[in-house]
Amino acid sequence: MRPVPNSLHDEVASRLREQIFGGALPPGSFLDEAALCERLEISRTPLREALKVLVAEGLLRHEPRRGCFVAEVTERDLDEIFPVIALLEGRAAHEATQKASSADVAALETLHQRLQQCASEGRIPDYYAANHAIHEAFITLADNRWLAQVIGDLRKILRLARLQQLHAPGRLQQSLAEHLAVFAALKAGDSAAAEDAMRTHLLRQRDALRDVARNQQSRLTP
Repeated sequence: MRPVPNSLHDEVASRLREQIFGGALPPGSFLDEAALCERLEISRTPLREALKVLVAEGLLRHEPRRGCFVAEVTERDLDEIFPVIALLEGRAAHEATQKASSADVAALETLHQRLQQCASEGRIPDYYAANHAIHEAFITLADNRWLAQVIGDLRKILRLARLQQLHAPGRLQQSLAEHLAVFAALKAGDSAAAEDAMRTHLLRQRDALRDVARNQQSRLTP
């Protein structure tokens, strides 16, 4: 049998990843290989190669003699991931501050103005988009492929949890203030302060998620 081109199983992995992040394949759901092959119009070989990729990324878990299931992110997972990603993104902010040009600062200024406008108008989905663009900008400016790779892998796991930390009371304005603190440190050329501010920003996201979980639990408790 001829080897399956990498592009095919990569394409399949990408399509399954989109379905996982989009909610079509929710956490805990079983991936029926026969049904997927029929729906995607592919053979078992590229599907199984794609499943291996997603298992390696942590988006799926494989159970012997049972098959693959979409991974479920627990509170313990979040407690363990956030301190790690806080360290990594803090380091990215440190390196970005050292490498940012005046043109980079101007581009970041525009992104932060957009973030402020979204916050002032209470447009949470747009705030999330601007927030993501800012984090990506810092990682790009850091220009460290190892940092980018590991942060990207952890972000995929966090996307599984469908986190909504901005719904915690007061979190929107707090998040904005944290971003502005990181940016102020970058503009001042203070890489240590930028690192510390970014690390604090990520850790406070975890605190906000706990508040959201507590509020949801209290509404469910009679």
